[in-house]
Amino acid sequence: MNRQQQWNIWYVVATFLLLMLFQNWWTASRSVEAIPYSEFLVLLDEGRIAELTVQQEQITGRFKEPIGGKNFFVTNRVEPALADQIRDSGATFTGTVQNTFLSNLLSWLLPLLVFFGVWMFVFRRFAEKQGLGGMVNVGKSKARVLVERDTGVTFDDVAGVDEAKLELQEIVSFLRDKERYGRLGARIPKGILLVGPPGTGKTLIAKAVAGQAGVPFFSISGSEFVEMFVGVGAARVRDLFEQARKAAPCIIFIDEIDALGRARGMGSFGGHDEKEQTLNQLLSELDGFDPREGIVLLAATNRPEILDPALLRAGRFDRQVVLDRPDRKGREAILAVHAKRVRLAAGVSLEQIAGITPGFTGADLANLVNEAAIVATRRGGDEVMLDDFTAAVERIVAGAERKGRLLQPHEREVVAYHEMGHALVAASLPGSDPVHKVSIIPRSIGALGYTMQRPTEDRFLITTRELRERMTVLLAGRAAEQTVFGEISTGAADDLAKVTDIARQIVTRFGMTESLGQAVLERQSTSYLGDQQIGVREKDYSEETAREVDLAVRQLIDDAYARALEILAGRRDLLDEGARLLLEKETLTPEDFPALAPQPGGRGEATSA
Repeated sequence: MNRQQQWNIWYVVATFLLLMLFQNWWTASRSVEAIPYSEFLVLLDEGRIAELTVQQEQITGRFKEPIGGKNFFVTNRVEPALADQIRDSGATFTGTVQNTFLSNLLSWLLPLLVFFGVWMFVFRRFAEKQGLGGMVNVGKSKARVLVERDTGVTFDDVAGVDEAKLELQEIVSFLRDKERYGRLGARIPKGILLVGPPGTGKTLIAKAVAGQAGVPFFSISGSEFVEMFVGVGAARVRDLFEQARKAAPCIIFIDEIDALGRARGMGSFGGHDEKEQTLNQLLSELDGFDPREGIVLLAATNRPEILDPALLRAGRFDRQVVLDRPDRKGREAILAVHAKRVRLAAGVSLEQIAGITPGFTGADLANLVNEAAIVATRRGGDEVMLDDFTAAVERIVAGAERKGRLLQPHEREVVAYHEMGHALVAASLPGSDPVHKVSIIPRSIGALGYTMQRPTEDRFLITTRELRERMTVLLAGRAAEQTVFGEISTGAADDLAKVTDIARQIVTRFGMTESLGQAVLERQSTSYLGDQQIGVREKDYSEETAREVDLAVRQLIDDAYARALEILAGRRDLLDEGARLLLEKETLTPEDFPALAPQPGGRGEATSA
């Protein structure tokens, strides 16, 4: 119920009360005469009163003959002793005629209004937050209708997804001139599913299609169809498509469609489950509407693996457009879009920033530009410089600096050797990424220090040698502790987890070990949200093979650790010198310590203690 409907209800209540009050006044004024008590006594003595009723406070009755056109009278009682005394004086006396209608009306109407107000402002809002909705509009769609001036987004505002824009350009052409586009008998796809990790711009590009075509944009989240009442979700689906038909040509955008499009039979308790009814209605609407009407259904999800197969078949969602994490060129284009909102220094290279942000999505890059502007503002600068972007990357990846965390001198020395071990081994291996920065400043995510490597290019294939070198770099921190102090600490816990994961993938997914051959023993997760598997990994191989897997994983880790020890033993003097400089400056770059000079190679990742 919107604000206008609430005001309408109050108008009805107020009009009803006014009519009742007017009726009561009109009836009383037409038939009842309010007379003074002294006149009542005179009329009583004269015998002009036919009958009367004595109440506690009033006397009502009927005249024998109408007086002044009135048949009835009412007067307030006066105590008999006082009445006689006043009557002897000859004065006219009376009491105020008390009308108790309003008080009686309020006595039962006021509690009703209080109850209605409590329901309106407390229980109803609570029900809406819980998804119950209003009983009157329970089947109405909650879609927000946005036209071109509201979206304010076109393809010029979307960067880094050129392939997706190319596919969606056909939709724009059809919506602008559907007769010309279908002259050869081609029909536009009924539904297009936008698939990709969170933050890649699925909602943004859907708005851009509407903005580019200049058509109404119906936007709704999949969770808004799912209600507590059975059948409500299906009713909202019908209502949404009815609204769209009236506004055609238009775009219907359902965000997070996995909330209602989950494969049937997954976690439900029968065919009458509310989500199943909603999904069935959506499938019926997809089969029922004619694409020539000018309605295009866009949907977005980051969990395509759980969608119902009936939703993805041809004739419903005919096309899937994948929006993956952008490559280096795409990241540079996205940065150029967002950098227009900030004041950049003259020497800032967006290409260089794109190089130190592998794996960042469009949302991550927008956040990066904002964080860099915040860093520049905090230091009192007039422009955003490259160092501000570097600090922003470090803040996003490793967390905020915690300079207030004071380590003991020995712990600080261990961290310095640990990080310098990572950096020196990375600089020594030709297939490793160049070292960008080494720091022993604690971070908010729990890291006591970190080594940042900067890829020189995007990589889509990684060789066995490069994977082994990546493991060697990860284990170099612990190897440095063993080399210098003769014992190891808990600072390599995160490194060990990453190394174990790489080694297991080499053995079970990539078939890169001779003892186990080319067989794939564990399948890759298809989820964009990561491996959600809980508990023991499912395996379809024997215990003997499982033992071979464990031995192969251990052998890979031991070989990488031995190689890290060997490299650091040969560069012990540089290890000591680098750790000493790191303790003095807390942060080092290849310019500060030439031994960390970048080497050409593949793609690696940051390591931390």
